[in-house]
Amino acid sequence: MIKKNIQISIAILSALLVVGGLIFYFNYSLNIARQDYSEKIAGLSQKTEDDFKAVKSDISSLSSNISAQLALLNNAFDSFKKQNEQDLKTLSSLIEQIEKQSNIRLDELKGEVKNIRIKSADFSAIVDDVLRSVVSISTDKGQGSGVIIDPKGYIITNIHVINGASAIKVHTYSDDKYDVNEIAGYDLNADIVVLKIDASDLKGLNFGDSDGLKVGEKVIAAGNPAGLSFTVTEGIISAFRTFNSLDYLQIDVPINPGNSGGPLVNTKGEIVGINNFKVGGFESLGFAISSNDVRSVASKAISDYEAKQKQ
Repeated sequence: MIKKNIQISIAILSALLVVGGLIFYFNYSLNIARQDYSEKIAGLSQKTEDDFKAVKSDISSLSSNISAQLALLNNAFDSFKKQNEQDLKTLSSLIEQIEKQSNIRLDELKGEVKNIRIKSADFSAIVDDVLRSVVSISTDKGQGSGVIIDPKGYIITNIHVINGASAIKVHTYSDDKYDVNEIAGYDLNADIVVLKIDASDLKGLNFGDSDGLKVGEKVIAAGNPAGLSFTVTEGIISAFRTFNSLDYLQIDVPINPGNSGGPLVNTKGEIVGINNFKVGGFESLGFAISSNDVRSVASKAISDYEAKQKQ
């Protein structure tokens, strides 16, 4: 019985030893596996962290490179924009210079063509421009001529054209009619009066230098002789005379009734005199007041008139 019990105990002990060994082996294997797993997890975690740092570093480097590239592109674009603006300004300036030079050259060519035609005894190149500034002056006493010298409505004529008149009217080449209500000024000795009409954008003739004229130089007289509106006659400067401290141009252009007060014009279309009178009984013996004397009278009259208007 005792022997049997001993055998049983030995069997139980052996079983316990086997089970204990199995448990030990299982725990050992589990620890080994857990340790290996932890090492692998730690290695993977470290690799992930290293990879993340590398990617982050690459992204930072790429971002820095992109920023640098963008900065370079912006600088290049700004430089191109500035250069383009400068090129455009230079081009615009060149175009303006070319246009200006072309206009100047065109005006010179036009002037040369006019001079060629005039030198060949043809005033037709300037007649139309001249007549646009000539006016017919009619009063209740008679009729004469005049010339616009300023776009603001200043007109020159002879005093004897309007002398004693109670009503004065101006008829332009473009068929406009104006009442003359104001006399800007006059000079009895020079027989010059400056009329003022209420008009704007008129075409006026410029004064030429009568001191630069030569005997034999061609001129045309524009006016309204015998009531025949806007007529021109051609002639030459015959001589220079002085009466009552005034310079006169002796011309072979007929000065007929109605022609007084009109302009005597040179080949440039400038006023070189104001037709004044002719000597009765003689053909082609007329006289015009020199433009330099007329300009002096007109300048003073207009200056005094405008000063009064401002008061």
